[in-house]
Amino acid sequence: MSNVVYENASGILAGKYINENKKELFRKSIHVCAAFVPFFLHLNRPVTLVLLCAVLVLYSLAETLRFRGVHVPLFSSVTDMASRQRDRGHFVLGPVTLALGVLVTAFFFDPVASALGIYALAFGDGIASLVGRAVGHISIPFTGGKTVEGSLACFAAVFLASFIITHNTSIALCIAGAAMLLEVLPLKDFDNLLIPAAIALLSQFIFLL
Repeated sequence: MSNVVYENASGILAGKYINENKKELFRKSIHVCAAFVPFFLHLNRPVTLVLLCAVLVLYSLAETLRFRGVHVPLFSSVTDMASRQRDRGHFVLGPVTLALGVLVTAFFFDPVASALGIYALAFGDGIASLVGRAVGHISIPFTGGKTVEGSLACFAAVFLASFIITHNTSIALCIAGAAMLLEVLPLKDFDNLLIPAAIALLSQFIFLL
């Protein structure tokens, strides 16, 4: 009997682990989609900014209705697929801070600096989480579960993206180091706001020097 109970419990835990990994993959795929924003800004900046505002407002309204028990087609399904365990019973804030972080960065900074900030969020934060879950073993104290492997993946992803844009190793190293330090902070969903804006600000400052 005890073996059966143990096997059932192990199966349930394994199922939850797989389900959470699927959710994390879906959640971070949304992050990576933010990398398309600089391209659309280049094509048509005003329309892209308006669309970002529209997405932010529509999601906020839909999530408010969902939180009150009203199912909103598409939006509620996306929220259910992307929500973490800690989001249960709460307004899911992640998509709001993601859209707001991208919007603020795109609005207040020049195109190259804003692109670097958005890429740091899309690739750095997204890849860090996926790598940390997949192969992360060395935990970083006081970071809420962040790992050395995830942080190194963040550094590598941001460095590559920054080097492709700037063609400058020193600048790319500086931006990647800053992104890694910001990503490791235990800010939960608010890193979606801090990372792109801070990296864009740093990038713009570097370009002025």
